[in-house]
Amino acid sequence: MSLSLQSGGTSSRALPAASTAHAASAANERTTRPITTGTSVLGIKYRNGVMLAADTLCSYGSLAKYKNVKRLLGINSRTLIGASGEISDLQSISELLKANALEDRCTADSLYEEDNNEECAKEVWSYLRAVMYNRRNKMNPLWNDVVVAGFKQEEDGSLSDTPFLGVVDKIGTAYEDDILATGFGGYIALPLMREKYRPDMEEGEARALLEDCLRILFYRDCRALNRVQIAKVTKEGGVLVSDPYELDTFWDFKGFVTNKGTMGTDGGW
Repeated sequence: MSLSLQSGGTSSRALPAASTAHAASAANERTTRPITTGTSVLGIKYRNGVMLAADTLCSYGSLAKYKNVKRLLGINSRTLIGASGEISDLQSISELLKANALEDRCTADSLYEEDNNEECAKEVWSYLRAVMYNRRNKMNPLWNDVVVAGFKQEEDGSLSDTPFLGVVDKIGTAYEDDILATGFGGYIALPLMREKYRPDMEEGEARALLEDCLRILFYRDCRALNRVQIAKVTKEGGVLVSDPYELDTFWDFKGFVTNKGTMGTDGGW
């Protein structure tokens, strides 16, 4: 650290430049808790594909601030992700996966899109598991639970008929299932989905079930909204993400309008 002369003939150590001090402190910054967050993501396998659903609300703490945040994202023509948790970390994950997809296309043996060997859903899921675990070990996790949907891949690189649905959390814990829910949906929506689920469900039945679960989450979850998105992956049609739309709601249930103190309860829901 350099010495500088001040008036009166005394010497003192010069303070570091403001930009240097800021850079040093920024290098050690960590996200200790999520701030701008999205809530539940639901996923379900059906007869011809996989479907995800989520609302579009981004909460700033307890403030319902951003009401058109899209949390269902197509990574390539055969893989779809949805995430709850910190929105900025979801944006970082999306950029990372899309950069990988672009690299795959640029380094492919063929220039024709139909010949490109894109990553299948299970490969994306396995990659995210490693990324999340790596960030957790650095004590700087990505604060998300990420649901990955798509199809598995055959040994020759062709797309399998077997749909894939898996989830990875912020510490790298990962598993597959036929139905999945993150956030508050794991407590409220998942039991309903288990009760109604059938492996041979048609697309319309799967969509109706997800919409019913999102509607109940809107009633019960303070961080949920009735403006939602539905997305699906099929082998023939690839990834399709709907525009946001609003669910019809019904607020005349007796439990909603009756004074809780007169229902023989302690006043809670």
